[in-house]
Amino acid sequence: MALSDVSRDSEGFLTDLNQWTPELARELAREENIELSKNHEVAIEAARAFHQQFETSPSMRAFIKFLKREGHDEIASSIALLKLFPGSPPKYISKIAGLPKPENCL
Repeated sequence: MALSDVSRDSEGFLTDLNQWTPELARELAREENIELSKNHEVAIEAARAFHQQFETSPSMRAFIKFLKREGHDEIASSIALLKLFPGSPPKYISKIAGLPKPENCL
């Protein structure tokens, strides 16, 4: 499914989480000038697991705790996430993962 075929809100977040695919994630990342690496993919999959478990998009602090608990120590810090997703990691991780915009996110 192409980016033009999915339903998105005014900020580009998917409105139907079921439309997400890994291929769509690459397109959403490109739109944000992010080239996905293995660590990006780990963060995206972890965000989807977080959402499935807690029914909310991850905030920075909660996501870092979740990453540590899941054994992803290499990306389980605000500095590491900022390097992967500059500006607002929770916002970009959620957007690329096909999740709703996190609460308290500008």
